[in-house]
Amino acid sequence: MHIPDGYLSPATCGVMYAASAPFWYLAVNRVRKVLTSRTVPVLALFSAFSFVLMMFNVPVPGGTTAHAVGATLLAIVLGPWAAVLGVSVALGIQALFFGDGGLLTFGANCFNMAIVMPFVGYFIYKVISSNSEITSPRRILGVVIGSYVGIVAAGAVAGIELGIQPALFHTANGTPLYAPYSLSVALPAMVIAHLAVAGPIEGAVTGGVVAYLQRSHPSLIKADATGRKEGKFWILWGALGVLALATPLGLLASGTAWGEWGLDELKNIGLGFIPRGLEKLAGWWPAPLPDYGFPRMGAVIGYILSAVVGIALVIFLLWMLGRRLSHKNSPAQ
Repeated sequence: MHIPDGYLSPATCGVMYAASAPFWYLAVNRVRKVLTSRTVPVLALFSAFSFVLMMFNVPVPGGTTAHAVGATLLAIVLGPWAAVLGVSVALGIQALFFGDGGLLTFGANCFNMAIVMPFVGYFIYKVISSNSEITSPRRILGVVIGSYVGIVAAGAVAGIELGIQPALFHTANGTPLYAPYSLSVALPAMVIAHLAVAGPIEGAVTGGVVAYLQRSHPSLIKADATGRKEGKFWILWGALGVLALATPLGLLASGTAWGEWGLDELKNIGLGFIPRGLEKLAGWWPAPLPDYGFPRMGAVIGYILSAVVGIALVIFLLWMLGRRLSHKNSPAQ
């Protein structure tokens, strides 16, 4: 679902930054009021989980791939405003260091995955689980349906953003300048991939994690989580490490996510031309570790090391940001 640089016009990128900016501003102010030194590690943990989860590509019928995000999970644990910050940081690290997504399209990717997804998913979760006990099975139902609908909604918005490009930005003879496929192609492609593959995976992963939290950390399953250390919280950190070691499984899926093709891949899928604007903007940022790979290392080792580096960067940035925002709310020692 990451939209790379070049697939949206600079004007569209500016609009999406403008659309996301108020949410970032409100998220900082809302999170500042509720975040404490005890919940900063929780924010860092689940944001890092989102980063790693997006590295697991799964095949979609038709030769493309998709991935889960974990945005609704973070919204359920710490609230949707915390999810805005946490997922935005994960997306920023992916774009800046690994070339996954883009810096020009960062506003659009955040709007889709860090704003639309957690808010839609969290709203549905709250409607279904309203007035239920923390350990109620109805909460799991709300989690699964909410996370499923959230990622499908995000995919639909991305499909609209891509699909309107040919109509709005084209040459005099009608040749698209940026994303090459019309709304009638882009929207169904994005929605079907997330309805059929990414949605069920998102629902299963989010439901499984919340089911574990119900048993071991029930205080975390609410927006005003206190962060009490119930059960064995270190198990969650250990699970994140295991997940990082398993990331090479994401290399098994062949193909590229729909709408994320490189210039060479566009030629191979039989498009017949390369949009002029896309050719100019694609790959303009020299990411230090493109495609989650390390120079002179095999793909498997490089993918694992990239996961470790990404986790470390996400945790560090959110720990620093979280401690700054939570300073006034930290309980007296």
